[in-house]
Amino acid sequence: MGKSIWLWVGLTALGAAVGAGLLVNIFERKQEAKSPFFRVAELTEDTADPEVWGRNFPQHYADYLLTADQTRTRYGGSEAMSHSPTKGDPRGVVSQSKLEEDPRLKKLWAGYAFSVDFREERGHAYMLVDQKYTERVLNFKQPGTCLNCHASLAVAFRKLGNGDLTAGFEKINQMTYADASKHASHPVSCIDCHNPSTLKLRITRPAFMEGMKVLKASQGVANYDVNSMATPQEMRSYVCGQCHVEYYFKGPEKRLTFPWHKGLKVDNILAYYDEVGHTDFDHKVSGAPVLKAQHPEFEMYNQGIHAKSGVSCADCHMPYKRVGAMKISDHHVQSPMLNVDRACMGCHHFSEQEMKDRVETIQTRFFELRNTAMDALMELIDDTAAARKAGATDAALKTVWAHQRRAQFFLDFAEAENSTGFHAPQESMRILGQSVDSSRKGQVALRSRK
Repeated sequence: MGKSIWLWVGLTALGAAVGAGLLVNIFERKQEAKSPFFRVAELTEDTADPEVWGRNFPQHYADYLLTADQTRTRYGGSEAMSHSPTKGDPRGVVSQSKLEEDPRLKKLWAGYAFSVDFREERGHAYMLVDQKYTERVLNFKQPGTCLNCHASLAVAFRKLGNGDLTAGFEKINQMTYADASKHASHPVSCIDCHNPSTLKLRITRPAFMEGMKVLKASQGVANYDVNSMATPQEMRSYVCGQCHVEYYFKGPEKRLTFPWHKGLKVDNILAYYDEVGHTDFDHKVSGAPVLKAQHPEFEMYNQGIHAKSGVSCADCHMPYKRVGAMKISDHHVQSPMLNVDRACMGCHHFSEQEMKDRVETIQTRFFELRNTAMDALMELIDDTAAARKAGATDAALKTVWAHQRRAQFFLDFAEAENSTGFHAPQESMRILGQSVDSSRKGQVALRSRK
């Protein structure tokens, strides 16, 4: 009987110890969940240098550094081209010239800076240096607004605005590029997308905040605030949409503006530009007042099946991966075609080769129609130039110019969107078809002039 009591006491004590240990373990795991990394460096709203963030997140930083890789896919990516450094451009390596790959682009943008220098985009590691030394900046007067998408500016905005992001943004816009670049030391960095205290994704570009506000207003949602109202999954696309968008510089203050007041489709954006009377340049060959589309990945992604299915930009371009016992988002931001296993196979249960073949089929068909649209526009430009030489007045060419403006913007919108049609295949083909139609209507208008 005495032995039974002592056994019971022993088991009770053991159970209490196990229970206490379990509670301690649960508490420790909860604490780890609150701080799932070893804090080496203190991160604040003044920490712009990604290397400092990398002390706390070495694997993320190691991936971030890999954006310096230059890898070519069939229809995108960049080749490492040797470059002789000069006093004005110290780069020893650049990417291939798109103007040399397709000389028609020179005529497309005749009279505009892009006709002088336009190279294949490289990874995020080069986004600041490649802008700083492009001939479009070296040989043309550019505003500080250009840096919004090519530099880490969250800290600069706050400092220049005395804590107010928008006030600092407005000051940067109105500076010359040379003056604004003094406030830019890094390409896009951790602090541009993450809150340094909570690490949550956040928007730091006022132009995107304002763009989303007018877009949501057009959809009946008043006073939309992206940082407080967007879902975590939406933010995995919105942080990318801060830069991968169509835009223009509004007014003498060169305010960066996303033209989403009527919607995200190319038709909506052209209608907005026509309404406000915006023109990027007068075409040197035809004389038409035309537009230069930028890189509307966000707009086109929103027209595609992935966006409609709730798939974010990061799901494909920054897919999760396992590093030891950790699950992290891959910060080697790259084409999914270079990472098919993790970028695609989580949703698509086919072979990697099948997935690559499907993508290349979409892109090849797009590229063929893109070339058809380009040829049609070249013919319209040449025919208009001939008409001008023969004495056609500006008034007589007004209708023709309207057709060129639409044909060129639609083609450029599809051309500048860096997925070669993949983000929204059907919409991309529709846009190119509309471009061909407008070019041909322009030629008909030329022939029917009185």
